[in-house]
Amino acid sequence: MDYVRQAIDLFLHLDKHLKEIIDQFGNWTYLILWLVVFCETGLVVTPFLPGDSLLFAVGTFAAMGSFDVKMMWILLTIAAILGDAVNYAIGYRIGPKVFNHEGGRFLRREYLDRTHRFYEKYGNRTIVLARFVPIVRTFAPFIAGVGRMSYRQFAIYNIVGGIVWVTLFLFGGYWFGNQEIVKKNFTLVMLGIIFISVLPAVFEVVKAKLEAKQPAENK
Repeated sequence: MDYVRQAIDLFLHLDKHLKEIIDQFGNWTYLILWLVVFCETGLVVTPFLPGDSLLFAVGTFAAMGSFDVKMMWILLTIAAILGDAVNYAIGYRIGPKVFNHEGGRFLRREYLDRTHRFYEKYGNRTIVLARFVPIVRTFAPFIAGVGRMSYRQFAIYNIVGGIVWVTLFLFGGYWFGNQEIVKKNFTLVMLGIIFISVLPAVFEVVKAKLEAKQPAENK
C-alpha cells in the first residue's frame, strides 16, 4: 500500500517533486528525467511511471527557465526512441512466456490482451498511436517484438512516434507554462493532463468488459 500511495502522490504532486529534484540535483536532473522516460517506455515492468504528465511538466519548468527546452527535447526524444527499441528486443528474445504467471504484479495478462486488441484495431500504426495511451505505450513495442515485426518497419514507426509524442507534450507544456493561468493552477493542469491521458485506456477496458458480457447474455 505504501508503494501505491507513493505512486499516487508522485502523479498528483508532480510539480512539487520535480521542483525538489531540480533544487537537489541541478543539471543531473537531465539524466534523471532521461532515465525515467527510458524506463517508462523501455522496461515492461515500469508502465506506472509518469509519461505524458511528466513531459508536460518538464516543458512548463523549461518555460520558467529551469531547463534548456531544446536540449531536453533532444535527450527525451532519444530516451523515448531507445526505450521502445530495447522493449522490442526484450519481447523478441523473451516472448510471451513471461505472462504465464497470472498473479504477476506488472506483467499482467490483461495488459497483454489490451495491447493485442489495440494491434487488431490499428495494425502497425499502434507503435505510433500507443505513445499516447498509458500502459499500452509500454507494452506495444514488447508485443511487436513477440510477433517478430520487421525491425526496419518497427524502427520507422518508433522514430516517428517518439518524435511526435515528446514534441507535443514537451512543447505543449512549454507554451502553456508561459500562461499566467497555468502558473497559478499548475497542479490542476497536471490532473487534467493525467485524466485525459488515461481516458483511452479506461475506454478500452470498459469496451472489453461490455464485449465479454454480450456473448454470455446471448446464450
